[in-house]
Amino acid sequence: MIAADALVADLKKQVLALEDDLRDRITLPQFDGAWRQEHAAAQAGDRTAATYTAWADDRITQAAVSWVLTSVFVRFCEDNALLDPVWISGPPERRQEALDAQLAFFRSHPEDTDREWLAQAIGHLAATPATAGLVDDQAMLHTVSPSGQAVTRLLEFWRRRDDAGTLTHDFTDPGLDTRFLGDLYQDLSDHAKKTYALLQTPEFVEEFILDRTLEPALKDRPLDGFKLIDPACGSGHFLLGAFRRILARWDAEAPALGVRDRVQKALDAVWGVDLNPFAVAIAEFRLTVAALQAIGATSLERAPGFRINVLAGDSLWFSHDQDALFNTQDDFAYSTEHKKELVKALTRGQYDAVVANPPYITVKDKQLNAGYRERYNHLKGKYQLTAPFMELLFKLAKSGDGRQPAGWVGQITSNAFMKREFGTPMIENLLAHLDLRLVIDTSGAYIPGHGTPTVILVGRNQPVQFPRVRAVLGIRGEPGRPEDAARGLVWRAIVEGIDQPGTDNAWVSVADLSRKALSKHPWSLSGGGASGTLSTIEESWSTRLGPQACRIGVFGIMGSDDAMMLYRGVRERHQLEASATAELVVGDAIRDFRINASWPTWFPYDASHVLKPLEQFPGWGRHLWRMRTELGNRATFSKRTYFAEGRPWYEWHQLPPDHDAHPWVITFAFVATHNHFVLDRGGKVFNRSAPVIKLPAEASEDDHLRLLGVLNSSTACFWLKQNSHNKGSTVDQKGARQTTVAWENFYEFTGTTLQDFPLPKALPLERARILDTLAQQLTRHQVATLIESTTPTAELLRDAEAAQTSLRNQMIAHQEELDWEVYASYGLLDEALTYDDEPPLVKLGERAFEIVLARKIAAGEDDTSWFSRHGSTPITEIPTHWPAAYRDLVQRRIDAIGSVDAIRLLEAPEFKRRWASEPFDKQAETALRGWLLDRVENRELWFSAQGHPTPQSVSQLADVLGRDAEFRGVVELWQRRRDVNLTEALTTLLDPEAVPYLAAFRLKDSGLRKSAEWQHTWALQRREDAGETLAIPVPPKYTNADFRKQSYWSARGKLDVPKERFILYPGAGRETDPTPLLGWAGWDHAQQSLALATIIQQRQAEGADDSTLVPLVAGMAELQPWVEQWHASVDPLFGISPAAFCGEQLRGHCQALGVTLDDLARWRPAASSRGRLRPAPLTRGRRARS
Repeated sequence: MIAADALVADLKKQVLALEDDLRDRITLPQFDGAWRQEHAAAQAGDRTAATYTAWADDRITQAAVSWVLTSVFVRFCEDNALLDPVWISGPPERRQEALDAQLAFFRSHPEDTDREWLAQAIGHLAATPATAGLVDDQAMLHTVSPSGQAVTRLLEFWRRRDDAGTLTHDFTDPGLDTRFLGDLYQDLSDHAKKTYALLQTPEFVEEFILDRTLEPALKDRPLDGFKLIDPACGSGHFLLGAFRRILARWDAEAPALGVRDRVQKALDAVWGVDLNPFAVAIAEFRLTVAALQAIGATSLERAPGFRINVLAGDSLWFSHDQDALFNTQDDFAYSTEHKKELVKALTRGQYDAVVANPPYITVKDKQLNAGYRERYNHLKGKYQLTAPFMELLFKLAKSGDGRQPAGWVGQITSNAFMKREFGTPMIENLLAHLDLRLVIDTSGAYIPGHGTPTVILVGRNQPVQFPRVRAVLGIRGEPGRPEDAARGLVWRAIVEGIDQPGTDNAWVSVADLSRKALSKHPWSLSGGGASGTLSTIEESWSTRLGPQACRIGVFGIMGSDDAMMLYRGVRERHQLEASATAELVVGDAIRDFRINASWPTWFPYDASHVLKPLEQFPGWGRHLWRMRTELGNRATFSKRTYFAEGRPWYEWHQLPPDHDAHPWVITFAFVATHNHFVLDRGGKVFNRSAPVIKLPAEASEDDHLRLLGVLNSSTACFWLKQNSHNKGSTVDQKGARQTTVAWENFYEFTGTTLQDFPLPKALPLERARILDTLAQQLTRHQVATLIESTTPTAELLRDAEAAQTSLRNQMIAHQEELDWEVYASYGLLDEALTYDDEPPLVKLGERAFEIVLARKIAAGEDDTSWFSRHGSTPITEIPTHWPAAYRDLVQRRIDAIGSVDAIRLLEAPEFKRRWASEPFDKQAETALRGWLLDRVENRELWFSAQGHPTPQSVSQLADVLGRDAEFRGVVELWQRRRDVNLTEALTTLLDPEAVPYLAAFRLKDSGLRKSAEWQHTWALQRREDAGETLAIPVPPKYTNADFRKQSYWSARGKLDVPKERFILYPGAGRETDPTPLLGWAGWDHAQQSLALATIIQQRQAEGADDSTLVPLVAGMAELQPWVEQWHASVDPLFGISPAAFCGEQLRGHCQALGVTLDDLARWRPAASSRGRLRPAPLTRGRRARS
C-alpha cells in the first residue's frame, strides 16, 4: 500500500542527494561540453538569460527528479507485476530474485556499477512498446547520469525494510491508483515547485470544469476526431478525467469496436503539453496505466504500444497560427523538447475543448519574458503567466466560423488580472470580444494547493453570443478547513447555485451580469449588495481624485533595493556620506496616520532630483562597487541595459522630477488589509510599496488634510477593495487559501485605481487635522524616539505606555467621527451621526460595529476572532461611563447598522480600521535592544590605544561593559530582572547580530557556488577598472536556502551585502574562553585582515593545530583582493601599505601551513555531532568519481 506523504518526504531527500552528485558529474568531459553548448544555444535562441550556473542548477534538478521518478516507475511495475523481470525489489517473494539477477549481472560485467544495473531496467522500459515513451531519447535522464555510488544509495533506499521485514515503501495496489504521482509531481523538489509553480488541480475542480467544457463540446459535434488539450497539463489530472469520459462515450457509441481500438481512440482525443519534463513523464505513465486497466490487461509486457500525446515543451513558445508566416525551423529547442511534434500539437484553432490550470507566477527570465511579449498581443507590465495562457487557451480552440462549432475553453486561474493593471488588455481587448459563458469567484472556496485567490472562467472561441454572462459572486470565505474539500460550504454553494440565477446566501450570489459590466477593467465579483452600495458612492461624487493631484504613483524606483537600502547604523559604520543618504519609507511602515519606521538609502540627488556624480561620494562608491555589474545590467524601459544605454549604473531606475508638485506627499501602503494614508511633510523618499499622491505646488496644508481624511475613511476602504486586487491571506498545511476572516485579506491599492476615486463635495478637514496631530504626538512618544536623547528607565517606559494608550484611544474616537461624517457625505445616510463635542476615549472593542458584532457572538451567529486577534474584549452594551449624549449617538449608529443596508455592509471588520499596533512590550524590547547594541558598537571597544583592530570575546566584552552601571541597568530593564548574568545576556544580544568572517562558515554549498561566480565577476571588474574591455556576466542572487542561518540571510540578503553589526570567528577563541569571539563590522577590509592576523598569532602562541589556523588564513585570502583594491597606498598611521603587509602575512601563513590559495578556497567546515560548525582538517585535491 502506498503511503504517499512518507514517500514524498523520503524521495525529496533522494532528489537532493542526487542533485549534489549530478552537480559534480556535469563537470566531467563527457557531459560538460554538451551542457555548456546547450546553455549557449538557449541564450542565443532567446530561451534564457540565466547564467550557466543558475541554468544548470535548474537542469540538474530536472535530471535528478527524472532518475528518481524512473526508479519509482520501475518499483511500481515490480510490485504490481506489470513487467516480467525485477531489478530492485518487487513483492516479498521476488526480492531475492532481484538481488540474484543483479549479482548475475555483475559476474558478467565485473567493471560495471549499480548505475549500469539500473540502466538495465531503463533499457527494458525502452524496449517495451507500452513504456518506451517514458525513457525515449529526449528524456531528461539521458542528459547526465549519476555516479555508481549515488545509484547504490538509491537502490539501498528502495530495498529498506522495517523491523518486521516489510518494505518501507510498498507500491502494491490492486486498483493501480497513480494519484500518488501527482503528489510527487507537486512536492518532490522545492526548487522545481517554486520555479515551475507546480500545482495539482484537485479532482473536484477538474470534474467541475470538464462538466462545463468537455461535456457540452461532446454534445454539439461528432465523437470521431474530437480533441481536447491541456497546454499546462502538469501530472495529467485533466487528461485522465477527459480520457475516462471520452472512453465511456466510445464504449456507448461503438461497442462493436475492439476495446483496444476504443482505448486508442480515446487516447487520440487527449493531448497535453507541459514545460516540466518530469510532469510529462508522470502524466504519460498515468495514462499508460489507465489505458492498461481499460483494456483489461495486467501486464505492460503484453500491452500494445499506446499512442499517448503528452509532450514536454513550452506551450507559449511553440504555439502559432496555421496560416501565419511562422518559421520554426531555426527556433531553438531543448534536448528534452520534441519540436516538430510540439509545433503540430500547438497549432491554433484545432481543439474542441481546451482546459487548464496555468501557472500563476511572473516570468523572471528577461529573455523569455521578452519572447512571450513578441508572441502574445495582450501582455502589459509585470504580467503573470495567466495572461499569455488565457490568450493561448482560446486560440487553441476551434473558432466558431459557421463551418464548425466553436471550441469550449475552461480554466481555473489566478484572479489577479481582474484588478491588477496587467489585466486591462486581457479584459478589454480579449475577453470583451469572446463568448464568455461563466465567471465564478472561487477565491473564498477551500481548494487544496491554491493559496492564490482564483477564478474559474468558461467560454467559447467565437464572438459574443449573449448580452449577459452567468456569474457567481463571492460574499464570504470558507469558515474553516473542511474534512472533504469537495464538500466545503463555499464550493457546494457554487456547485448548487451555478444554475440558479438569483441565488443569494451567506457564501455566494448568483447573477447574470451584463457584458458591458465585464468589458471594462477592473472586475468586481463581490456579492451581498456590494454593487448597490458602490453605485451610491459613485453617484455622489463631486470630482475624481486624479484631476486634483499633480501625480499619483511611485515616488521613484530604485531598481535594486538590496543594493541601495541599508539597516540603521550601516551608513555610520561604513562611513557612507550622509549627503547621499535619505530616509526611505516602505509600505509596511505606513499605518494609522503614521510612518512607523524608515531605512537609510542611497539617494544621490538634489532637491530637483538631478543626479550628482558618484565621485562626490567615495564611501558610497566603494559600497556600491561590488554590485556594479548587477546594477549596470538592470533592464531599462527600452529593454536594454544601463551599460548599453550609457546610463549611470548607480542611479535610481526611475525618479520623476515633479517640478510642479508640492514638496509634501500623501503616501499610502500599496499592499495592506486596510487603507492607510499618511501625510509626510517632506524630506523622505519612498519605494514602490509606498506610492505617493503629489498635489500641485500651490496646494495648502488644508488641501492635503481634506484628502487625507476621506482616503482614511471606511467608505474609501470599501471602494478601494471593490476596485483592487485581493491577494488573499495565509495558506494552510494543504496549501489552500484561508479566507475564514475577510478582514485579514491583503489588497493591492494602486495609483491607477486611486485616479478614479470619487471625492464628495464635503471633505472631513477638521477630523483629519485632529488625527494627523494625534499621530505626530504618538510618534514622539515611541520608546525608540524617547531614548534617543536619554537613558532608558522603568519610569520612562511606564509613562510612554500610558501616553501611547491615551493617544490611540483618542484616535479611535476621532476615526469613528470621521467614518460617520463621510457616510453622509456620500449620501449613504440622510444625516451625519457625529458628535458635536470632544468625544470620550474609545477603546478597541467599544465601537458601534464591535458592539453589534459582540451581540452576534453572544447569539452564536459569529466568532470571536476579531477581538482575540486584536487583544480586545467583546462588549454587548454601550459603556456607561460615556456622556449620555455620546451614548445616545452610539445607539443611533447601532440602529443604522441594523436598518440601512449600506451601513450594515460598511460597518464591518473588513472596512473598519484595525488599530493593530505593535504591542508595547515588543516595541520596548526592540528599542532597548537597539540602545544596547549601539553601546556595544562603541569604537573604543574595538581598537587598541595604538589604533589596532582588537577582536573581543563575549566574556571580555562583559568584563568591560560590566563596569558601566548605566549599561548594566539597561540590560536589566531589557531582561526584566536584576540578577542578570551579563555574559549570557550579551551572548543572547549579539548572536543574531554577528555574521562569520568566512563565506564557507556563512553559506551552504549552493551559496558557495554563487559566491564563486560573484568573485569571478569582481575579478573581471578589477580588470575592467585597469582598462580592459570585457563582457562581465551577471552573477546569480542568493536565497534564504543558500545561508547556514536565518540571521545570516537577514543581515546579508539577496546580494550578500554586509549589513551586520559584528563579525563572528567560529572556533577561533581561546581554549579557556568558550564564549564567541567577535569583531566589529565597522572595520574596513585591511583592519579585518589585521584582526585575523592577530587571532592567528594568538592561537599560534597557544599551540593551536592546523584545523584551527587554516580557516583563519582562508579568511585573510578572501579579504586580500579587497585590501589590494582599497588599501594599496601607504597608511600614514603605520607608514606601510596595508595591502603589502597583509599580502606578506598571507604568504607567510600559507607557507607555514603548507597550503595554496586553491586549498584555502576549497576549505569547508565540518559539522559537529550537535550540528554546529567547527573547523575541519583541510582536504587537498578533488575526490574521486565513478
